[in-house]
Amino acid sequence: MNIIEYENYQEKPTPRSAPFPYLTYPCSIPHDFTQVPIHWHDELELVYIKKGAGIVSVDFSVLNVSSGDIVFICPGQLHSICQLQQNTMEYENIIFPLSLLCARQADSAWETYLAPIDLRRRQLPSCLHPDMPCYPAISACIDQIDQIRQTFPDGYELFIKGKLFELFFLLHHHNLVTTPVSPDPDHRHSREKALEKSRQILKYVEQHYQDSLTIEKLASAVGFSQSHFMKFFKNTFGTSFTAYLNEYRLTMASRLLLASEDSILAVAAECGFENLSYFNRRFKERFGMTPSEFRRQT
Repeated sequence: MNIIEYENYQEKPTPRSAPFPYLTYPCSIPHDFTQVPIHWHDELELVYIKKGAGIVSVDFSVLNVSSGDIVFICPGQLHSICQLQQNTMEYENIIFPLSLLCARQADSAWETYLAPIDLRRRQLPSCLHPDMPCYPAISACIDQIDQIRQTFPDGYELFIKGKLFELFFLLHHHNLVTTPVSPDPDHRHSREKALEKSRQILKYVEQHYQDSLTIEKLASAVGFSQSHFMKFFKNTFGTSFTAYLNEYRLTMASRLLLASEDSILAVAAECGFENLSYFNRRFKERFGMTPSEFRRQT
């Protein structure tokens, strides 16, 4: 299971909406899950905060967000979502490929305004706040898409595309699409190289966390020695790889416990834990209750 599947595990697309690659669904932290681990994907993602407050991290920049805020996560950006102290946060998660707006034959609209975002040559604002002058018009595009997705009338796909084009027009019109600028080209190159290595590591974990994953295997996969890998991971992610992997597996396990009727043993095995007693112990340390208690309390 990858992160998008993890976030969208209980999404039940209608027969009419399934083929159209615009996913949107409500989430709540910590009620649905305690956090979304750091990850990345090729789609553009919007995190639209509906109630409460929380933390969204984008390329390791931490954003404290609250009701009304809209976070833009460009393709390839590393991001995570977690609880802010004891606050709850309800948010709408929207994920779609920018290629949804690409014509069969590339035109100036795509090449000039959208492709540079898709290729990470230009970037969107990290977060829009309700007090910004452009906010009402931009948020209205998303709200109107949400409204039409309640009934999926004939031609709803055209409406959604139209509103997305309007949204990107407004972002460009208000000069919110910018070119990354660094006063130090060497620093920028070093940062991009570190982010690319981080993406490789996270994608490998996402694809192999269910297996017997060792530092030796992962270091080899990304072209690092074991010692360099451990130092890079600690400096970049602020924790050890072993701690991160356990946290990732426990997060996935907590979601599966709520979304499936599989046995505790099956959930543990599916998330990479070979020893059930070890899984139960680590799970209780992380969530303050056993897996069985966690499943019953929802």
